[in-house]
Amino acid sequence: AYPNPFNPTTTISFSILEFSFTTITAYDLTGKKLETLIGTNLNPGNYSIDWNASSYPSGVYLIRMDSGDFTQTQKVVLVK
Repeated sequence: AYPNPFNPTTTISFSILEFSFTTITAYDLTGKKLETLIGTNLNPGNYSIDWNASSYPSGVYLIRMDSGDFTQTQKVVLVK
């Protein structure tokens, strides 16, 4: 995610290597699901999405990507 820390929007860039169902979800630090940013089948390629977190308080959040057998989680910091 870039920028990180951000206020209030960050861009999440990612690559897909093979056709697969892909989800990117934002969570708070307690593990509560805040919103699903994307949840669809994607072809191989490079993608980017924006997350506007203006409705959330300052703090640390987790962005989790699941695509096929691949999972990755990244911390992002919202500073207002």
